[in-house]
Amino acid sequence: MAEWTACMDFGVSVAKQASQVVLDAFKKEKEVMLKSSPADLVTETDQRSVCMFPFVAISIAFAVNKQTEFGIVYSCVEDKLYCAHRGQGAFLNGVPLHTSKQEDVNQCLVVTEIGSERDDLALYTMTSNIMRLLQLPVHGVRAMGTAAVDMCLVATGGADVYYHIGMHCWDIAASAIIVHVNQCLVVTEIGSERDDLALYTMTSNIMRLLQLPVHGVRAMGTAAVDMCLVATGGADVYYHIGMHCWDIAASAIIVREAGGVVIDTDGES
Repeated sequence: MAEWTACMDFGVSVAKQASQVVLDAFKKEKEVMLKSSPADLVTETDQRSVCMFPFVAISIAFAVNKQTEFGIVYSCVEDKLYCAHRGQGAFLNGVPLHTSKQEDVNQCLVVTEIGSERDDLALYTMTSNIMRLLQLPVHGVRAMGTAAVDMCLVATGGADVYYHIGMHCWDIAASAIIVHVNQCLVVTEIGSERDDLALYTMTSNIMRLLQLPVHGVRAMGTAAVDMCLVATGGADVYYHIGMHCWDIAASAIIVREAGGVVIDTDGES
């Protein structure tokens, strides 16, 4: 709508003004304080200005009735302005963006983040997930330090996949519309394990899917049918940790032959 265009122009001006605050802070002496851990820092201009690492961004999203109308991510030091207006495409400094369309997981460059949590469970989950990505194997893994820029790199085709557990809505509110993740219907399963680690991992992963936000999450009760729903186009993604070969032996080839991609996060064929 025309009025949202005016709002978006105003958002861009605000992002550029905010970026100047960040850039000025790079030159000043900082008082650094801790939040949740030694990796979770805060200054007057927030934690990204603690170091001179250049990937710091202003992220602005505008939603009406829970529908994101536009997103702006301004990578300050790089002077790169990513923006998208719903239904009108995504742009970097005015140039249209297109994802890589890479479908071979072995050729994928994955961006992720380490996160700020340092408890044993969080560290185990993060490191084991990176290990499984490398075991697939993917082409490589990168961590830029900000989820907003990570996702925009996928929009440019510079990276193929962004994967992270533990994001907040403000991390991806703007960049989600740039890569259109909020249009996906995801099917998953609860699984049969009931130990504390399994339950925590399952429920937190579903919560984080909903926080992206994806369009919705469904659980049909059988992995084979779940994957066939993806093959039909009735669902967009099937995600589950802990499947067995007999769960997907038949449905995996159905998804592939329908033009989809099947990735085993345990690195097994």
